[in-house]
Amino acid sequence: MNDASPSIVWFRRDLRLADNPALRCAVESGSPVIAIYVLDEAVPGRRPSGAASRWWLHHSLRSLDDRFRRTGMALLLRRGPSVDVLLRLAAETGARTIVCNRHYESYWDDIECKLAEAAERAGVAFKRLPGSLLFDPDRLAAFTGRRYKVFTPFWRACLKSDEPPQPMAPPDHMHGTRNPPRGDDLADWALLPTGVDWTPGLQKAWQPGEPGGRERLAAFLDEALPDYRDGRDYPGREATSRLSPHLHFGEISVRQAWHAVRDRMAWSGGVMDGAGETFLRELGWRDFNMNLLIQFPDMHAVPIRREFDRFPWREDHGALSAWQRGRTGCPIVDAGMRELWETGWMHNRVRMIAASYLVKNLLLPWWKGEAWFWDTLVDADSASNAGNWQWVAGCGADAAPYFRIFNPVLQSRKFDSGGDYLRRWVPEIGGLPDSNIHAPWEAAEAVRAQAGISPGDTYAKPTIDLGLTRTRALAAFKTLRNG
Repeated sequence: MNDASPSIVWFRRDLRLADNPALRCAVESGSPVIAIYVLDEAVPGRRPSGAASRWWLHHSLRSLDDRFRRTGMALLLRRGPSVDVLLRLAAETGARTIVCNRHYESYWDDIECKLAEAAERAGVAFKRLPGSLLFDPDRLAAFTGRRYKVFTPFWRACLKSDEPPQPMAPPDHMHGTRNPPRGDDLADWALLPTGVDWTPGLQKAWQPGEPGGRERLAAFLDEALPDYRDGRDYPGREATSRLSPHLHFGEISVRQAWHAVRDRMAWSGGVMDGAGETFLRELGWRDFNMNLLIQFPDMHAVPIRREFDRFPWREDHGALSAWQRGRTGCPIVDAGMRELWETGWMHNRVRMIAASYLVKNLLLPWWKGEAWFWDTLVDADSASNAGNWQWVAGCGADAAPYFRIFNPVLQSRKFDSGGDYLRRWVPEIGGLPDSNIHAPWEAAEAVRAQAGISPGDTYAKPTIDLGLTRTRALAAFKTLRNG
C-alpha cells in the first residue's frame, strides 16, 4: 500500500459512495483516500442546522462511516473552519490533493474559492466537481444567456440541454492511508437531542443513510410511482416518493433518482410516462429553487419581490404557537402540523395548505413559518424550503398569485374525502362522519356529542373565521398593488 500523497475527499451533503464524483476522482487517481466530514458551525451567512436535520446528520454520518469501514477505511470527523481543517489535514498527512463535490449556496461557494486560493499557496491541488444538481446552473446560464426567475421557461431550457449524466457505480476498490489520522468521536458533536428525546417518531419513520435511500427509491419505483401523477396530491395515500431527505443529504444523488425513473418509464413501454414525467418535473423544482438561491442568497428572510417589505403582517404569538402545535381547530392544518412534529416530514399538498393558512388566513409572516419548517423538517433545504414558502406567500420570483388562498376545508374534502389522513393525525375527531370531519364546527351538536367531541375541550375550537380572514388577506394584498 502506497501511503505517499493521499487524496482528501471532503464530504458535505453527498453522504454516499455511489455516484460520488469527488470520491470517484480520488479513487481513480490511485492514491490512498482520506474521507473527511468537517463540522463547520461558523460559515459566514450559513444558518445553523435545525434540530431534525442534526438528528438526521448524526445517523447519516454513522451510516457512511459503516460503509467505509467495510472497505477497511473510516470516515474522519473533525470540527472547525473548513479551510483551516482541510489544510491542516493536508499538511499533517502529506496530501497533495483535496477534492469535493461543488455546492452552489453562496456561503459554500465563498468557502470553496477561499480553499482554492489557500490550497494553491500551500502547493495543494484543489478540485471541485459538479454532481449535486441535475443541470449545472452555470452551464445552463451560459447556454441560455440568463438565469431564470420563472419555472416553466427554466424547465424548458433544462430539457433542451444535455440529459443528466448516467450515475456512477460505487468504487469497486479503494484504500486508505497506512496510519490514518485521528478525528473526533461522533457522539461528542452532540447532534442528537439532550434531555427529553423527541425522536421516536423520526426513528420509526426513517432510515437515514445510503442504504435507506436506496431502499426508499426502490420502494417508490415499485409501489408509488404508478400512482404518482394522480395520487401524489392525496395525503392518505402512499403515493409520494419520500425521497426528499435522502436527496438533501446526498445519500442518493438526484441523477440516480432521475435515471431510475427514466429506466422504469422505458421498461413500462409508456405506461408510466405520465407519472414519471410528473416526478422528473418535481426534481426540476429542486434545481430551480437552487437557481433562485444563487440569485437571492438571503431568500429565507428577504422577499424576492421587495414590495413585500411593506406588507402589513400581524404579530400574534398565540396564533403562531397554535399553528406550530397543530391546535388551530382546522383539522387538515392540524393534521399536517402534527405529522411534521411526529415524523419530521409533511405531505406536500398539506404543506401548501398549512403554509397558506399561516400567511393568508392568519396573516402571520411567511419567514416565521419557514423558520419552523427549517427546525422541524428532516428534509429542510435552504433553497427548497425558502423557495416554496415564498411561492405560497406570493413574494417569490415564481409565486402563486395573491388571490390564490387555499380554503383548507375544501382542500380537505377534495384530497382526503374519506378522512383517512385526518383520522390518523387528529384521532380525537375520528368518530365524526366523513361529511363532518373536515369542519367539525359545522356538525350538529348531537353529531358531535355522539362522536365524543366537546369543542374547546376534546378538540380545539376554530381560532379564526375562514371567510373573514380570506377577505382580510385580499384587502392586505391589494395594498401592495395600490402602493
